[in-house]
Amino acid sequence: MTRPMTDELLDRLVRLFEAARDPIRAAGAAAYMRHQFAFLGFSTPTQRVLARTAVAGLDKPTEDDLRTVALACWEHTEREYQYFACDWLRAHVSVPGPGFLITVRTLITTKPWWDTTDPLATRVVGGLVRRHPQLGADLDAWSADSDKWLVRTAILHQLHYGTETDTDRLFGYCTRQAGHPDFFIRKAIGWALRHYARTDPDAVREYVSRNRGVLSPLSIREATKHL
Repeated sequence: MTRPMTDELLDRLVRLFEAARDPIRAAGAAAYMRHQFAFLGFSTPTQRVLARTAVAGLDKPTEDDLRTVALACWEHTEREYQYFACDWLRAHVSVPGPGFLITVRTLITTKPWWDTTDPLATRVVGGLVRRHPQLGADLDAWSADSDKWLVRTAILHQLHYGTETDTDRLFGYCTRQAGHPDFFIRKAIGWALRHYARTDPDAVREYVSRNRGVLSPLSIREATKHL
């Protein structure tokens, strides 16, 4: 009997990743991430090579395959498995339907930090909402959630939309969370505005000027860095 693709992929991944373990580099990576996560300790270029080897020759995944592998990667202690899942979901973001947002929400709120939230927000959630616009209502709810990583995701999910950006949502989310005390939210507001300024600098200038009284200095500084 042919093995399920997900079993084959996960077995390959563990075998390849474990063989590349580097305890010295792992200690440095853990320190950089404030000792929140364990690491295997190989570089990003090495990770990409190992990932390509792991998926070589396998069929294109289904939505269920994506869910199974991503959740399994989140069960592993070492952060590189979560990085693989983020990259794999990004590569196949055209596969899942709108219901997959529930799975991505689980990933965002489990073992959360910027290193997984940001690729999930800008590439995976962004891709899902672009393909399934009805999910915008979910992001509206996330933008007011008590979980800061869901808020950050909502603010950043249109980062690569360019002229397709829904500015009512972008500016609305920023205004809604302008007084948020957390660094990661304030930084996200500035980043999202700065990125959109590449598309419409006048709109960002006008928004920042109109909202200087509510935006944090960090958000303003980031938003206007290249204006």
